[in-house]
Amino acid sequence: MSIASDLARFVTSTAAGDLPPLTFERAKMSLASTIASAAMGFNIPSTRAIRSIEKENAGAAQATIWFDGGKLPVASAARLNAVASDAAASDDSDMRSIAHIGTIVSTASIAMAEKLGRTGEDVLCAMVLGYEVAGRIDEALTPGRMQRGFHGSVSTVFGAAVATGKLLELSATQMTHAIALAATSIGGLAIAADTSCAREYHAGLSAMLGTHAALAASRGYTSEENALEAPRGFFQALGGQAIEEVSAGLGDSWDIVTDMAIKLMPGGHPFHAIAEAALNAAIAGNVEPGEVEKITISAAQLRDWGAKSHPGNLIDAAHSVVYFVAAAVADRRFDWEHMTEAKMSDPVITALQDKVVFDPNPAPLPDRFTHHHGGTVTIRTRSGASFTHTCKAPRGSGSRGIEWEDVDGKYRRLVILSALEGSKVAASLEMIHGFEQLGAVAEFTHLLQFDRTGA
Repeated sequence: MSIASDLARFVTSTAAGDLPPLTFERAKMSLASTIASAAMGFNIPSTRAIRSIEKENAGAAQATIWFDGGKLPVASAARLNAVASDAAASDDSDMRSIAHIGTIVSTASIAMAEKLGRTGEDVLCAMVLGYEVAGRIDEALTPGRMQRGFHGSVSTVFGAAVATGKLLELSATQMTHAIALAATSIGGLAIAADTSCAREYHAGLSAMLGTHAALAASRGYTSEENALEAPRGFFQALGGQAIEEVSAGLGDSWDIVTDMAIKLMPGGHPFHAIAEAALNAAIAGNVEPGEVEKITISAAQLRDWGAKSHPGNLIDAAHSVVYFVAAAVADRRFDWEHMTEAKMSDPVITALQDKVVFDPNPAPLPDRFTHHHGGTVTIRTRSGASFTHTCKAPRGSGSRGIEWEDVDGKYRRLVILSALEGSKVAASLEMIHGFEQLGAVAEFTHLLQFDRTGA
């Protein structure tokens, strides 16, 4: 038996009624976060480029383009909505390795469910199972794939394949081959994602190619079912480890509960705990920006990120922990508006960035999951006073719990950016809260449509 077949048997034999209620809650939160981030990313140039391509090549009208008046073939809609969500650097992350699994299972599941006429409960079940498989595979790749330069899209693709395969009601054999096909479907370079809008391009490919893998398997397409663990296979190529754990203890716990984090501020998730530490230190000391002499970041996992500072655009800001910390100290918060050029050019934040340094001897990390451990920020003032705060995990992460109040606030704040009328914003959020009761997903996606002639 193969790892793919073990995972496939588990996925195809697990029904919605077998899943703990908290998994559905987290799936709904992921869906809300994904849609909110897509609203923020709808008009970003990378999203506009992919939207124009997909509309020019449009075929069957199977699934809705969120915040638009049109429909596309299911894989194309999944691709475009995933690009929009990831483009704003505001979607969810898995805290083991910062793979954006929730974005992929949300966009692919909604598109496929709309095409097939599936229910809200079907979608949530598919999302939970897709997240589980992608999360387990990516855990085995941590930190090997990052060290070899691969982006998280090489694991999130399994989320799309499994979630859409579940909605397609694949057999265990077909699901095995959907997983195997996903393993050979995508590559993504981490360096490109860290420095350009290739990040969201990866997300679009992950949603699209995972959907294609499931569709191909549903038509009898097969692959090498041992492709995950075989010599020269997926895990070996990407530096996998602890391979035996990938299919061990299936159903004992759920990754969407334990490891998913919802972004409650924009930008790279590795920096969120650090930003929290900075703003809390500033609040505790009632620190005035002009009195700051030095700000020290102590986090072993951030030394490889370098000291990027003074960003001038969203991509650079999203990948600059120096900017995060300076802005958090200056404003005693880090919010959605900090991804705007107005904030990036704020003279107070600009001056503070030059005072941020890294601890040359941070405490070593206790395990290979670098983003589980947050870090410490110390602010020293000109008077000689020091204020220190440590944050191990950011708000909105599984280890701290995720509150609907926070998710709702994000949804209302960002979805309105799409110019969707307020009544639809409120109605769609209410529908997400009761998503398992939804009779047909098309009722929901109808609320996300907006006539944008010529967009």
